[in-house]
Amino acid sequence: MKHATLRQLKVFEAVARHLSFSRAAEELHLTQPAVSTQVKQLETHAGLPLFEQLGKKIFLTPAGAEMLHYSRAIIALFRETEEAMDHLKGITGGKLNVAVISAGDYFFPRLLAAFTARYPGVTLNLTVHNREELLHQLTENLTDLAVMVRPPHEIDTINEAFAPHPYIIVAPPGHALADEKQIPFSRLTQEPFISRERGSDTWNSLQDAFGHRTQQLKIAMEISSTETIKQAVIAGMGISFLSAHTVGMELQTGQLTVLDVQGFPAWQSWYVVHRRSKRLPPVALAFRQFLLSEGAALIDGMMAYKSTVPPPSGSGTK
Repeated sequence: MKHATLRQLKVFEAVARHLSFSRAAEELHLTQPAVSTQVKQLETHAGLPLFEQLGKKIFLTPAGAEMLHYSRAIIALFRETEEAMDHLKGITGGKLNVAVISAGDYFFPRLLAAFTARYPGVTLNLTVHNREELLHQLTENLTDLAVMVRPPHEIDTINEAFAPHPYIIVAPPGHALADEKQIPFSRLTQEPFISRERGSDTWNSLQDAFGHRTQQLKIAMEISSTETIKQAVIAGMGISFLSAHTVGMELQTGQLTVLDVQGFPAWQSWYVVHRRSKRLPPVALAFRQFLLSEGAALIDGMMAYKSTVPPPSGSGTK
């Protein structure tokens, strides 16, 4: 094992976590053959197979399970070393590791641009994930800060709300309900509804908004991509419940319209989250404070959708 590399361990860990070479390749921005090569090289160093294939699925061998345990420990040690160096560098020379839920990637790069304009020496490591992947980033200490809608209950974290997050009902401009005012929920149940997949943050927010009435919606499709949902709505295949922060371009260009539904927008909050036991480096502390003090105003200035309904006040910590 003395010739194994950290890169091989990281690639192996990603494959073992997903139990998929293709998903690991997507996460790591590598080709699938490159991922396979790294794993084969590690298996050569180990002298044992790390995966076995049964049908179309792959599984860890006993050697692979052991390798995963030690790989994660080694990756964590390197991460701690990097954090210690970042502490010594301070803000200007530090590296900001931040992960964001997928709905945030519509505005989050502009927040980072504003922050790095203030601290030009900062380097960035931004990753975008669905909820499950984001929780993994926190659990495995792979990120300093996470930006999300629903703070986790599975992990001991500090959760601070920094900006309101409205959800709206969108339709194509020519929809029959486009000019209606104060549309009742009963009218929505007559329309085909295109939703995010169950378990996603958007689906859970939909359930918060409609409660037990969610089951009355006529769900025509569940789609795991917000971009695909928007295109389906634009094509006239149904209406949808989406974050207002994900549809700014389509509202500006007139491809989508916001329906005036009773009780909407439905308000959530954006949270900045970190492990309670995490020793945040100076650059992460600075970015956290930047979000808390300026994040709401900056996001509001970026958004095409403006609501006169005030969001709920207060923030939560755990």
